[in-house]
Amino acid sequence: MTSGVPPERGQRAVAPMGLTLVATPIGNLGDLSPRALEVLGAVDAVLCEDTRVTGQMLARYGASAPLLPLHDHNEAEMVPRILDRLRAGHRLALASDAGTPLVSDPGYRLVRAVIAAGLPLTAIPGPNAAVMALTLSGLPPHPFLFLGFLPAKTGPRQAEVAQLRAVERAGLKAALIFYEAPHRLAEALAALAEGLGADRPAAVARELTKRFEEVRRGTLGDLAAHYAAAEALGEICIVVGPAPEEPTGEADLDARLRDALKGASLRDAAAMVAAATGLPRKQVYARALEIARNA
Repeated sequence: MTSGVPPERGQRAVAPMGLTLVATPIGNLGDLSPRALEVLGAVDAVLCEDTRVTGQMLARYGASAPLLPLHDHNEAEMVPRILDRLRAGHRLALASDAGTPLVSDPGYRLVRAVIAAGLPLTAIPGPNAAVMALTLSGLPPHPFLFLGFLPAKTGPRQAEVAQLRAVERAGLKAALIFYEAPHRLAEALAALAEGLGADRPAAVARELTKRFEEVRRGTLGDLAAHYAAAEALGEICIVVGPAPEEPTGEADLDARLRDALKGASLRDAAAMVAAATGLPRKQVYARALEIARNA
């Protein structure tokens, strides 16, 4: 691995063996780390979503490297070729257009294949929009659940939000983080407000690290109303606060159990609901068994 110390003038940097995942800026090019730049300039080739984007970033620093496209449409085809190069001793880097590779970006299939082949794999950490949005939201930072993009179509989006609510009723207490496209932001916020509750605290972060960075905080209902009338530009993250504590009466216990039983075994559903409600596990399991028998 590289040391993180810039090489002496005239001395060529040496990249790590195998494949290196390199995090790149999410907007502000000044956020590229010295070690990331050193490795990107020293590898035999850089795998990237869009060679134009990565090429412009490298040019900004007066660096260059052979660039190979790797995206959703060609990843399956490219993986065997990349493995052959790695086996031959080539040092390669994987960089997304912005942020940390694999986080809502291509590369997962390649990483799995590299691991399965027993080839060297390492990473250089750096910018990540989801984590930055979480830290700026003012909402509880942990635990959190990153969910990427909601479905683009109304029906699947509502179904996914309903499933999230069911998991929350079964015991999940975590901040939720989503990515969203500007033209779908209002629809996504409206679906979240309807499915998770209009009073849930939330934040919309956009253009992070850029000149017009903005973090708007409020309830899901307020944010949905605002962006129904206001245009949103740039890259966007939505952060939703954890589900509030709810009283657990008999009817609520049954509702939680029915929701949990939709996606878990009877034993696991009872365990999740018992942990979420603080009720004795035996009592919850007995009620789950009764619900299952009468279903």
